[in-house]
Amino acid sequence: MIKKTIALVGNPNCGKSTLFNTLTGSNQYVGNWPGVTVEKKLGKIKRSDHELTLVDLPGIYSLSTSTLEEVITREYAESGEVDLIVNVVDAANLERNLFLTLQLMEIGKPMIVVLNMIDVLKARGDVLNIQKLAQRLGVEVVEVVASKAEGIETLVETMEADHQPAKFIELYSPKILKLIKTIRESLKISVSPNLHAIRFIEEGMVAALDHGKDAVDLSALNQTVEEALKDNPLDRDMIISDEKYRFITEVSRDVLVRNASDKPTLSERIDAILTHRVLAFPIFLLIMWGVFSLAFGPIGAFAKTYFEAFISSVIGVIASFLSAIGVSDWVYALVVDGILGGVGSVLGFLPEITILFIVLSILEDTGYMARAAFIMDRILRKFGLSGKSFIPMIIGFGCTVPALMATRTLENERDRRLTMIIVPFMSCSARFPIYAVFAAALFKEHQAVAVYSMYLLGIAVAILSGIILKRYVTKGITSNFILELPEYHWPTLRNLTLHTWDKIKGFIIKAGTILVLASIVIYVMSTYTFALQPAVDAADSIIGSIGTFIAPVFSPLGFGDWRSSIALIVGFVAKEAVVSTLGVLHGVGNAASAGISELAAPIQNAYTPLSGLAFMTFSLLYMPCIAAFATLKREMNSWKWTLIAIGYQTGVAYVVALVVYQVGTHLGF
Repeated sequence: MIKKTIALVGNPNCGKSTLFNTLTGSNQYVGNWPGVTVEKKLGKIKRSDHELTLVDLPGIYSLSTSTLEEVITREYAESGEVDLIVNVVDAANLERNLFLTLQLMEIGKPMIVVLNMIDVLKARGDVLNIQKLAQRLGVEVVEVVASKAEGIETLVETMEADHQPAKFIELYSPKILKLIKTIRESLKISVSPNLHAIRFIEEGMVAALDHGKDAVDLSALNQTVEEALKDNPLDRDMIISDEKYRFITEVSRDVLVRNASDKPTLSERIDAILTHRVLAFPIFLLIMWGVFSLAFGPIGAFAKTYFEAFISSVIGVIASFLSAIGVSDWVYALVVDGILGGVGSVLGFLPEITILFIVLSILEDTGYMARAAFIMDRILRKFGLSGKSFIPMIIGFGCTVPALMATRTLENERDRRLTMIIVPFMSCSARFPIYAVFAAALFKEHQAVAVYSMYLLGIAVAILSGIILKRYVTKGITSNFILELPEYHWPTLRNLTLHTWDKIKGFIIKAGTILVLASIVIYVMSTYTFALQPAVDAADSIIGSIGTFIAPVFSPLGFGDWRSSIALIVGFVAKEAVVSTLGVLHGVGNAASAGISELAAPIQNAYTPLSGLAFMTFSLLYMPCIAAFATLKREMNSWKWTLIAIGYQTGVAYVVALVVYQVGTHLGF
């Protein structure tokens, strides 16, 4: 069997991930690159005579700069692991995408160009000569529509075939070509010599520091380059780009005939409304309101009711089985009251979470989430914040850990630190079960409003914090924000299924690992005293004593019950554990057959709607979890700034929750 490793490389929003999902389906897995926390996605295509391993590399625009994603892509594409580079190109935006294509060709490895979204180009009435494009580039070109799985079989057959290394296109002026040759011979690099010679022209000595060359020799070579380019009116880092784009313009004119009609495209007509200067933000709020209405409206309630009945029946069967085989009382109590009661309290909200993930995946796949970042950039910039900060903030709605890592795209260190401080205020999916259980128990008629208000509050606190911190702590110039708005697409069932399952799978795995362990620990600590004697009253147990000691701190916030204190502390491990801890401490497992909603009654007894809202507010704003803390420390690379961030987040959580409860109390709520 012939084995090949194939690197998928392309611009953001070119459909690369869709193509990867279409090619590999469920036969894929995710890890991290060695030594870094950027996601590494791999998939396999197995045929009778070939096994293709596809590596989906981060979406980038260029190999010239040095962001972590670009460094990873360049180094991996150059490595001996890669047998073939597959460059995914958005056919509807040929000129922009070909810049990266030319750079990849300069690596000198076997390469295929995949023209994706060819249907969008044809819908515009444009005509692209595929054969002539392949001739001009000197590599094989394959057209596909990844979202519709069109052209996939041809692409797989092409990937299986043997290909010659891509040839270096001498598109530069004679002076630049001579300079490339001089640098290439001086550096004597065996891997991608042309690419690194061109990078030296663009970036100077920085581009060769990792090659182990003598600093004096590099300085002399750099001086030679400066002397050769002194008469060029362009800045040094723009000369290569200028000549590349001249070639790209020439090729585009040769292979692409555009529709002469000035009729706006469908995407342009939609954007005229969705990104309208006045209407954009209200529409954004309305769309997000629709998302939560679906999750907590009749559809979500219907799904939750039947899923809760299913979970309850499973718990009942397990409880009956344990009784039938005659397990000891403490084993029965641990499994039913501890593990099943705790984990079941969280899993009961899986239908609502699934609906939320499905709708958000639809918004992402259609291209609307890029518009949301564009819309929020207008607002953030008015307050002196970087529009780039909203990309990590959007990611933060899913999980805080990758959101913190996404701040690497911010060049300004002050903006980066500021964004890392405020990103945790975005309500990650792990907090969702907290809102769901409190909204169901205390705001039955207005569940969607209660949950939606938490997400809006997180955004508001993040923006307000950004204004304060930008003015007094992280002063600096706001960086520019460049964002590509992709064409609108119909989401495919395949992609929605893969995206949603990927998120749901993480939720279920966490419930089966961290929450099980937390439930066991909490149950044992709530059963025994410090003297290791059975506790007659849970308040006298180990965890009850700790909670009673801490509880006065939270009394001004309206939830001075010791169970609340313990739940929030356990929430430092994982936010979902807040609900499972409340389930264990309130003995939900004792009523296994009554359903997960049994947790509603203890919450109604322990909280008023106002104190419940304060509890939700504190849960929203204080430090997300241990994983987020570790990521924050790694990204900040400073204990001082990490502790400042954690202290600020917890302080803000306390103050805002205090204001919610005390102001609400004085207003008579």
